[in-house]
Amino acid sequence: MTNEDRTKLGRELTAKLFAGAPRNPKGRLPDPLRDYTARYLFGEVWQGKELSLEERSLITCATLIALNRTAEQHLHFLAAKNLGLPRAKLEGVITHLAHYAGWPCAASASHVLNEVWPTE
Repeated sequence: MTNEDRTKLGRELTAKLFAGAPRNPKGRLPDPLRDYTARYLFGEVWQGKELSLEERSLITCATLIALNRTAEQHLHFLAAKNLGLPRAKLEGVITHLAHYAGWPCAASASHVLNEVWPTE
């Protein structure tokens, strides 16, 4: 597979994952980092056969919660929603991680989840 093929796969996947995400010109990645992210992270790593997209999404969300990366949580909680993961599964991850990553990380993630995926 060529780098162009990987980049195309990565861009197709990010379009699926992050559909509906607001554009943030201030948050735009530098071109080399954006291209590397599309080609390698989403065009290669996320394309592996050992985990499903849903599993990768849930793992990514859990990692971002534990690291208290709220900006990235916005995108990846939306990706989980776009993949059809139930909101209750993310709530369960947040609750579980409160005990391992700390209450502040869980509280912040809960706020982000409510912004991205409001309850009815």
